[in-house]
Amino acid sequence: MMDKYEKLRGRGKKPWPTKDAMQQVYEKNLWGSGTSDLYSGEGSHKPEIITPYVQAIIRFLSSLQKPISICDLGCGDFNVGKELVDHTKNCIAVDIVPELIERNKEKYKAPNLEFLCLDVAKDTLPNTDCAILRQVLQHISNDEVKQVVAKLAGYEYVILTEHLPEGNFIPNKDIISGQGTRLKKRSGINLLMAPFNFKVIEERELLSVTDENGVIVTTLYRCR
Repeated sequence: MMDKYEKLRGRGKKPWPTKDAMQQVYEKNLWGSGTSDLYSGEGSHKPEIITPYVQAIIRFLSSLQKPISICDLGCGDFNVGKELVDHTKNCIAVDIVPELIERNKEKYKAPNLEFLCLDVAKDTLPNTDCAILRQVLQHISNDEVKQVVAKLAGYEYVILTEHLPEGNFIPNKDIISGQGTRLKKRSGINLLMAPFNFKVIEERELLSVTDENGVIVTTLYRCR
């Protein structure tokens, strides 16, 4: 049986570029919403998911000697990122969907906040102290994840959140960008394992939240 992504594109047809695929997700409201506004799904709006996440990230940011700059890579509708801005030196929020960026620019304004429309796999990323990727890599192919990982070593900190299956699973099975996540293959992202082999100085789990589909894990990496 075709899932909603396959139905939209048509089984067997050549995959869309990631930007086109993600634009269709928002245009067709594939992540669900009761309104016409662009919506990044329950993972960005359910209090039981986002409240502990925001608390964990603020604890980390507050533990540092001075405020740092962050880039929110794959910021979506910015319902989560907006809670972090006041705890940073400056925040650059990035997404591949132009309509989201324009909408966010109108809705969220702060002296230390900037929005950019970028493809995190292909474009040069902002130069900040910390990169945050919250349930972003799970939506893109291994080839694009590799392109992102090649840039992450430039950050002092990387905070990664991924939706993983519960229990044992084979990590890093490949998918087509923008067509669901690795959960449908009972897989999930582990950046430290092949084919990504992300090199870090320190790894620390900040948060783990279980839901009906698996476990949402947030990990802090120190890269230099």
